[in-house]
Amino acid sequence: MANQQIPSARARGSLLLKILVFLMFAMFAMTTDAVGTVIPEVIREFGLGLTAAGSFQYATMSGIGIAAIGLGFLADRLGRKATILIGLGLFGVASALFAAGHDFLFFTGLLFISGLGIGVFKSGALALIGDLSRSTGEHARTMNLVEGFFGVGAIVGPALVAYLVQSGASWKWVYLLAAGLCALLLIGSFAARFPRPVATAQGPVRPDEALRLMRDPASLFFGLALMLYVGAEAAVYVWAPTYLSSYQGPWVWLVAYAVAIFFVLRAIGRFLGVWLLSKFDWTVVVAICSSAMAALFWVAVAGGRDVALFALPATGLFMSVLYPTLNSAGISCHDKSRHGSIAGLLLFFTCVGAVVAPLLMGLAGDWLGEIAWSITAGAALASLLAALCVWNAVRKPFAARLAERDVNDYSPVETKPAG
Repeated sequence: MANQQIPSARARGSLLLKILVFLMFAMFAMTTDAVGTVIPEVIREFGLGLTAAGSFQYATMSGIGIAAIGLGFLADRLGRKATILIGLGLFGVASALFAAGHDFLFFTGLLFISGLGIGVFKSGALALIGDLSRSTGEHARTMNLVEGFFGVGAIVGPALVAYLVQSGASWKWVYLLAAGLCALLLIGSFAARFPRPVATAQGPVRPDEALRLMRDPASLFFGLALMLYVGAEAAVYVWAPTYLSSYQGPWVWLVAYAVAIFFVLRAIGRFLGVWLLSKFDWTVVVAICSSAMAALFWVAVAGGRDVALFALPATGLFMSVLYPTLNSAGISCHDKSRHGSIAGLLLFFTCVGAVVAPLLMGLAGDWLGEIAWSITAGAALASLLAALCVWNAVRKPFAARLAERDVNDYSPVETKPAG
C-alpha cells in the first residue's frame, strides 16, 4: 500500500508544479501581450510617436533578454525553486509600483525591472518542465500546454485593457491585477515540493554557461528559429492594431477584436498542438505550420488592409505550435543539469527578436509614414523561418541527439519537501 501511495504523491506534486507554471505563464502574458492595445493609449496620453511608444515593448523584452542571458544559470546553480521565487518577487514589485506614479519614463523603468523578473522566473520554470518530463516527446507536449495557458493570458490582457479604456478606467490596472496574481503564485511556489536536484557528470554550472552553449550548433539553430518567429509574431500583436486602425471598410467593427482573435486562435492551436505532437513527428508539424503562416502573411501583404483584417488573425492558428515546440526541442538537446542555462539562452534569442523587429518596424513607420511595412517585414521573417523548418524536416539534424537525451536524461521524477 505504501509503495502505491508514493507514486500517487509524486503525481500530485508534479501536477501542482505544472499548474503553478501554467499560471505563471498566463499571468505575465496578461502584461507582455497586452502591449499592442496599451501602446495606442500611451501615444494619446503622452503625445508620443510610434518609436517612443514602442519603448513599452522594448523595455520589457530588454529586461527579459538581459536576465535570460546573464541569470539563466541561476536555475542550474541555485535550483529551480529559489530562481522562480526571486523572479516572481521582482515582477510582482515592479507591477505593483504602477500605482505609485504617472510618468512615461517611470513606467518604462518598471517594465524593464518586470522584464528582469520574467527572465529569471521563466528560465527556472522552463528548466522545471524538463525535471517533470519523462521523455523529450512529453517535454514538447507539456511546453505546448504551458504556452497554451500563456495564450489564455494573452487573450485576457488585451481584452482587459480594452474594457478598462471603454469604462473610463486606467490601463494601469492590468499591471496591478498581475501583481496580485503574482503574490498568490509566490505563496504557492514557496509551499510547493520541487524535484530533487539533477545529478550531472559535467561539473558545476558556471555564470557564463549560456555563452558557452551559444557555440553549440543546436543552440544557434533553435535560437535563430525562435528569433525569426517572435519577429513575425510582433508584426501582428504589436503593430497590427495601429496598422488596422485606418481600415474603413464594412468590417470596421472587427478591427478592435483582430488581435484578440489572433490570441484566441493561438491559444486554441497550442492546446491542439498537444494532440498533433502525439500523432505526428514534430519536425513535420512545424514545417507545415510555418509554411502556412508565411503564406497567410503574404496574402495579407498582397490584399492590403481589407484582406489583412482576416489573414493576420488567422496566422495565430499556425503560429501556435511553433514557439513551444521549437523551444522544447532546443532545450531537450541538452543535459537536464543545463536546462536553466539553455532555456535562458533561447529566451535571450527570443527577446532579441522581440526588441529588434518591432523597433525597426516602428522606425520604418515613422520614416516612411506608413506602418504597412511592418506586415511586409513580418512576411519576410515568416518565410525565413519556414525555410529553416522545412530544411529541418528534410535533414533531421538533431534526431540522434534527442534520442540520446531520451535514453540518458529522462526517468520518473522524485520530489522533496519545499525549502
